[in-house]
Amino acid sequence: MATYWIHPIVLGTKVFDKSMMTYQFNAGQPYTIPIYAWYLEAAQGGSAKPILIDTGEMSPIQSGDREKSIGGKIYTFSEGLARYGLAATDIDLVIHTHLHNDHCENDSSCTNARFIVHEAESRRIHDPHPLDYRYVEDFILDVEENGQIQSLSEDREILPGIRVVHTPAHTEGGLTVLVDTPKGRAAITGFCVIQENFDPPKRVKAMEMEVIPPGTVVNVYEAYDQMIRVRKMADILIPLHEPRFAAMETVQ
Repeated sequence: MATYWIHPIVLGTKVFDKSMMTYQFNAGQPYTIPIYAWYLEAAQGGSAKPILIDTGEMSPIQSGDREKSIGGKIYTFSEGLARYGLAATDIDLVIHTHLHNDHCENDSSCTNARFIVHEAESRRIHDPHPLDYRYVEDFILDVEENGQIQSLSEDREILPGIRVVHTPAHTEGGLTVLVDTPKGRAAITGFCVIQENFDPPKRVKAMEMEVIPPGTVVNVYEAYDQMIRVRKMADILIPLHEPRFAAMETVQ
């Protein structure tokens, strides 16, 4: 069986109201999230070619305050890849959870990569709703014009040990990436959440809510159901902006 190690690389941060992560909860609480790319390194039988999930911010704020808030170091794209002896031109495959700007700003640097995107994201980035200002088509125009994007409309295996599942929670075309690791199946969520979304405090569970939907949703009811669905798929849950991964070399 093909398996991979998952290495989180912090390529930016955002500081905002925590309710942007946790729907209807934690309003008025300042919160800092890390923005990741996830490097998949073959552990056994997997593709030896470099694979990334998302590409992060192009010009991240690198400050002591922000690094203290997330508990880890913030890298530029070239710095983060260099930790593993890689350059952007080495990347063979990028799988996008979605196309909000903070997940795709370094795409144009990956000139030799194939990009996996859900077709709903490919459409929406060129025709965003006014509420969804996070889509910025400039960041994907180069790879689109170069024919590097492969748009999908259904769940499928991308490579042995790597599968994508359509999870329209945070965006219409969100893709959750299922990765077989030596310690079980990991799910890198196709929607922007933290651990608290999957493990709510007692006051939320007392309301008979198993999870808290993302703060930004397409349909809040469907988002809730998608979170339950993803949780059942995974041995290892990787919420897309969970801060604790910023201090990890490899997800355990």
